[in-house]
Amino acid sequence: MERYSVQNHLQLNEFEICNPMSEEEIENQWKLLHSDMSVRFGEGMDMTGILFLIGVQELGKGNVTFSKQEKMDLIHIAICRILSPLGYYKMTGRDKDGWPHWELIAKLPNLSPEPQEIFLKGAIISYFKTDSPEPEAMSFYPQFNTN
Repeated sequence: MERYSVQNHLQLNEFEICNPMSEEEIENQWKLLHSDMSVRFGEGMDMTGILFLIGVQELGKGNVTFSKQEKMDLIHIAICRILSPLGYYKMTGRDKDGWPHWELIAKLPNLSPEPQEIFLKGAIISYFKTDSPEPEAMSFYPQFNTN
């Protein structure tokens, strides 16, 4: 079953991107997601924070203290994960420490900052709609405990 059966083509600068939502739908859904994440995990949750959470979830290590480099790696994991359904990355496996590794399989669009933000927001929204565990699954990580 194809994940993106209904597709809109967003014209972001001079690059056309297939996305299951219009730009307006992306912004509306983002406001809802951002509000929910801020309630669950604290005010000030921005896109980087949400990507970090996705990376932590995808790593699946539980309550771990991460170095600055590992935090950057977690954000990279999240970006690879959210862009994999769009055909940009393919997971190649995990290393001996359990960290996932990804292969770039399609050239990423060269977008200016605003269109890039819309592109990533759409991919994050799709992740939470289709692949995300229940929020309670994040409770193992104290900073993100929803209780």
